[in-house]
Amino acid sequence: MTTGAYTHDTYISPYTWRYGSDAMRRIWSEVNKRLLWRRIWVALARAQAEAGLVRPEQVADLEAHREDVDWERAQEIERDLRHDLMAEVRAYAEQCPVGGGIIHLGATSMDVEDNADALRLGDALALVRERLRAVLGALAERIEAEADTLTMAYTHLQPAEPTTLGYRLSQYAQDFLLDLDALEGAAAGVRGKGFKGAVGTSASYQHLLEERGVPPRALEERAMAQLGLLAYRVTSQTYPRKMDYQVLSVLAGIAQSAHKFALDLRLLQSPLFGELAEPFGRHQVGSSAMPFKRNPVASETICSLARAVAGLPRIAWDNAALSALERTLDDSANRRSARSARSVSSTSPSAG
Repeated sequence: MTTGAYTHDTYISPYTWRYGSDAMRRIWSEVNKRLLWRRIWVALARAQAEAGLVRPEQVADLEAHREDVDWERAQEIERDLRHDLMAEVRAYAEQCPVGGGIIHLGATSMDVEDNADALRLGDALALVRERLRAVLGALAERIEAEADTLTMAYTHLQPAEPTTLGYRLSQYAQDFLLDLDALEGAAAGVRGKGFKGAVGTSASYQHLLEERGVPPRALEERAMAQLGLLAYRVTSQTYPRKMDYQVLSVLAGIAQSAHKFALDLRLLQSPLFGELAEPFGRHQVGSSAMPFKRNPVASETICSLARAVAGLPRIAWDNAALSALERTLDDSANRRSARSARSVSSTSPSAG
């Protein structure tokens, strides 16, 4: 399934094809987002069926078509509505003659979008954790192998005292281990908005449930349990944007550690040092004019992308600090852009 008629004949983000991993791109894809939206609508409908608000056959109809995302039809509807989530509601409802009318019952857009983003954050951080552990495992092997390999240590970029390559590598590993600890904490803190309706008061759910003897909090807990996601106790229209800032700060920390490692490797590969070097492919070309050069392209790519990641917490800080009162929409467009850059954290470096 494609996500639109985007080809290399027009601009596409480099994260779409050059940087990032296939696994991370799938997590942040438009199709996966809509699959999660549908999963959330089904979870809400199941909880509402338990409360007697909707019929089981309506829920069954939604479940039967949960995977049938029709990107092209949703885009066609969105051109008229100019609202991506409501376009997906319409496209989903067209596929569900029995249950279509109950999709999104009592919900506001961010009940769905923010829960979906929290689920994606959880999946993305799990992928980053896996990759970071692999980096630490590879470093541990090299530390062991190079424990007695003598090399010169430098301060002020001047020769200082002897050290070992294994000891130098252990410093990079220690940085990444600190990052892993921070990542574990950030992942444990991921929460969804839950189902609290417009401005977070749960008024819409309270109105629907007032004759059912089921409090809105119980409905929320049942739906969120099906998603395997905890909810913030209180929210505004959205989950606290501080969570985005905290997650991106952790990713920026990982990028900082990667940058330090890559910068040192670039220095040590230069002829003035000549101690270490990246692998260089048999047919690799260092330069169009100087093919004999062995440029440290992977390390340079790591440093370049790390700088991009380092800038993301600032945007997230502004989104949290400048979200006036219960919610403003001036974070929406930049959050869409920032999502694409998150794939850097699991990228495989290539030539810049």
